[in-house]
Amino acid sequence: MRQMKKSEKTVTSKEGYGLAVYLLFTGIMLLTGILCVCVGSVNVPVSDTLKIIGNAILRRPAAPGAASSIILSVRLPRVLCVALTGAALSVCGGAMQGLLKNPLADGSTLGVSSGASLGAAVAIAFEIRLPFLPFSATMAMAMLFAFLSLVAILSLAYRLDCSLSTNTIILIGIIFSMFISSILSLVITFAGDHVKSITFWTMGSLAGSSYGNALVLLAALILCAGIIIWHARELNAFAIGEDNARHIGVNVQRVRLVVLITVSVLIGVCVSIGGSIGFVGLVTPHIVRMLTGPNHKRLLPGAVFAGATFLMLADLAARVILRPLELPIGVVTSFIGAILFVYIYYQSRTVSR
Repeated sequence: MRQMKKSEKTVTSKEGYGLAVYLLFTGIMLLTGILCVCVGSVNVPVSDTLKIIGNAILRRPAAPGAASSIILSVRLPRVLCVALTGAALSVCGGAMQGLLKNPLADGSTLGVSSGASLGAAVAIAFEIRLPFLPFSATMAMAMLFAFLSLVAILSLAYRLDCSLSTNTIILIGIIFSMFISSILSLVITFAGDHVKSITFWTMGSLAGSSYGNALVLLAALILCAGIIIWHARELNAFAIGEDNARHIGVNVQRVRLVVLITVSVLIGVCVSIGGSIGFVGLVTPHIVRMLTGPNHKRLLPGAVFAGATFLMLADLAARVILRPLELPIGVVTSFIGAILFVYIYYQSRTVSR
């Protein structure tokens, strides 16, 4: 009896602690967003920044000067796109780690991001123009190749294993990524003067992002992240094991397909706008899991805010470390993410002992 009361108190305290961390993430994300809008090659005071954004929201005339143009035309749309991309990559990573029961999984495990990168590289290398579409050719080709990659991966996995087991999906994803990488290298070989543009794009960059890009990312995040979070209970069951999920009545194959397709769509949209940005979906879910616990009902919403914060800070570092020069954001996330992942892994091993 005492043991039951003690466990109930422990669960309650963990839930309260998780909520506090969730609110903390929200506050940190908002403060980070304001900081990223203010700081850059030209620093703008916080009071001026808030005034400029407030006037724009209330449709008041903008104050004369370069600050308004910098904030509204350059930094604000970029910070919005960075935050939305970070949130999307992080929630995809959390979902894939639970679905595949693999701590090294993230949104790129399927190889869809490699396919999207190939589509963008083809558009850049061969100067493809699609005037009949509202999006740029690079974005449209990346999304198209991401979709074709998903179809190819799932079709091949189904042909090899009708049950679409986790090991089969991971293996096909790895092989497909290696295959696409070889084709991408071939495209770069014949890219000529566009090699620099392709290389910079594949390292990830959200420079030049627009409000239109932010709207696309927001729509994709609301739809796809909503579907993923809706399946949080099933992901909790998957994290324990597929057999356990079947025993409690989860339609394993259907849920797996829904989550995989949703993650692939969201990753395809992110890659089509910002290029390949690594380690966000791998590291941030682990950080959130250490703070809120493994329950996906708290983990996935927390990953949204943590991913947005992490990528905004990485983008800020990319902009200011060598200013006025700018580093690709993928370089910064890989550098920071690798160090964080080694630290998290070391801490988890220490605790388990």
